[in-house]
Amino acid sequence: MTENLIVLRNKLGLKQSELASKVGVSRQTLLEVEKKRRPMSWNTFVALIAVFRENSDTSDLLEYFGIYSVELSKYLTSPENMSIT
Repeated sequence: MTENLIVLRNKLGLKQSELASKVGVSRQTLLEVEKKRRPMSWNTFVALIAVFRENSDTSDLLEYFGIYSVELSKYLTSPENMSIT
């Protein structure tokens, strides 16, 4: 997703600070992820998936870019992966 993060964010018309707030990270963290200076955490990835899946334009792009696959969908919705420990 890192390679396409700026495109996806711009498609929603969000500033870095707005998207960062939606996914619970600082603007600086999002900036560093976009510039590939920092790896994206799993929690940030899942939060971004949730934000981008809400909009039909970005949801379609997630599938087009191969970010949101059938396998990922099954993993994220699998009951055994939902348990909190």
